[in-house]
Amino acid sequence: MNFIDRLRQAWASQNTLLCVGLDPDPAKLPKHLASASHPIFEFGREIVDATADLVCAFKPQIAYYAAARAEDQLEMTIDHIRRNHPAIPVILDAKRGDIGSTAAMYASEAFNRYQADAVTVNPYLGFDALVPFLNYKDKGVIVLCRTSNPGAQDVQDLKSKFGKLYEIIAAKAASEWNVNGNVLLVVGATYPDELAAIRAIVGDMPILVPGVGAQGGDVAAVLANGATADGTGLIISSSRAVLYASNGTDYAQAARATALKLRDEINSCRKST
Repeated sequence: MNFIDRLRQAWASQNTLLCVGLDPDPAKLPKHLASASHPIFEFGREIVDATADLVCAFKPQIAYYAAARAEDQLEMTIDHIRRNHPAIPVILDAKRGDIGSTAAMYASEAFNRYQADAVTVNPYLGFDALVPFLNYKDKGVIVLCRTSNPGAQDVQDLKSKFGKLYEIIAAKAASEWNVNGNVLLVVGATYPDELAAIRAIVGDMPILVPGVGAQGGDVAAVLANGATADGTGLIISSSRAVLYASNGTDYAQAARATALKLRDEINSCRKST
């Protein structure tokens, strides 16, 4: 079963489009974890176990682990998800982009070392930089298209005779790049009009949508502009709002409460679209 099949299965069996991002900032971890032998892993494990029945995916961000020299704890976290919550796919948020043998090593890192089910990639270097990822036919390759940050417009909205850059990326991703049927896109929740334009270009292609929660993306607008006809098609990701709902010993329960509220809000909007 490939990544997109697993994702669709999770949408249906879990009745959710919510993804929890794992961005463990050591400065924000609850103080009682400071003495733990693997504090980042223990933090992530408790978040995962508290929210696993509410999500369609988990999305660890590699930079938070690498900056803390905690790549081993990232491996432990993904292994924990695979062993204890095997129905939930893992998206490695790495935003890799390079060429040739380097791209091949990045693909091996994501899929062989970390055993991720999908990875985010940067399309700036073109198709040949994506090929090493795409060749893992059962894995998801999630291409940055129109990101959630304010400066995205500096490059991604640049116009040409073929349209805006993000529109060109969307069209290529949905056609010539999608040779193995394993391409998805990243589109920020903070730009619902652009999300609607991209949905019109790519049809039912799944879209990862970061930017709800701490970044202020509107859930109703995301669903209205990005959901497919069957009320799916989206992986709606929230990280900081869920992870740091509390910095006390109740952090996992607080994370669950926040995730549950967001899951229910998403499902309520799904019914109205």
